[in-house]
Amino acid sequence: MASGRASEDADTEGSAHTEDGTAPASPAVASADAARPASGETVRIDSWIWSVRLVKTRSMGATACRGGHVRVNGERVKPAYAVRVGDEVRLRHAGNERIVVVKRLIRKRVGAPVAIQCYVDNSPPPPPREAVAPAGIRDRGTGRPTKRDRREMERLRGLTGPTGPDDTA
Repeated sequence: MASGRASEDADTEGSAHTEDGTAPASPAVASADAARPASGETVRIDSWIWSVRLVKTRSMGATACRGGHVRVNGERVKPAYAVRVGDEVRLRHAGNERIVVVKRLIRKRVGAPVAIQCYVDNSPPPPPREAVAPAGIRDRGTGRPTKRDRREMERLRGLTGPTGPDDTA
């Protein structure tokens, strides 16, 4: 009999309900709703870009804001700026620009599948990588390169000109 009671408790504890009493569509939506601020509360921009996983840490988000790398609706913002649903956030990070539109406000960091549901990504596609094999790669076990081999590798990589680095005209 105890095992029947335990399964009933597990069924009632595992089912989460939204404020209107309906069951959420998925566990991901439930966790996003749990991370949502209370009605009337705002979310700081540095906290929001961290919670939707655009930056790795909140302090990196604050540093990006202070450095002018975060723009909301075209204006540079401070880390304490209150972000709202519908705002366009532009973030320059790690050499590329992310352009997102806020769909949902969250204040806690959530999983990646949930974080993607909190914004619309309008970022341009990354530039294509060159399909050329890297120059100067040596096979394993060939030993240390000779001076001649090293100069040839540097020439192929473009580190030096066609003549040696010490040659001046």
